[in-house]
Amino acid sequence: MTLRKTDTDIAADAGWKTICALDDIPVLGARVVASKSGDIAIFRTADDEVFAMHDKCPHKNGPLSQGIVHGRQVTCPLHGWKIQLDSGEAVAPDVGCTKPFEVKLVDGQVLLKA
Repeated sequence: MTLRKTDTDIAADAGWKTICALDDIPVLGARVVASKSGDIAIFRTADDEVFAMHDKCPHKNGPLSQGIVHGRQVTCPLHGWKIQLDSGEAVAPDVGCTKPFEVKLVDGQVLLKA
């Protein structure tokens, strides 16, 4: 008998870690995952896209996971900086970047490569 690997099994073999179901992250919200390199915020857009980055605004380390998600950006709750979810870059005129991480959806599950 041959066992077939699922897409999730294949992803795990490639260094991806299953975090949660997409439905566990509120639409236009975030979930925080602890890692060796600090907290990582995983964001969900209105279109069910997922993005991940350090949970620190490049301005004054505000908790981005507590910010407002709009389009493909999040606004820091401390000083209103807007951060691009896909790159971690601050939106002009602000300058700075928070580290993004690879994240993807497989069979309704959110996988993170950190």
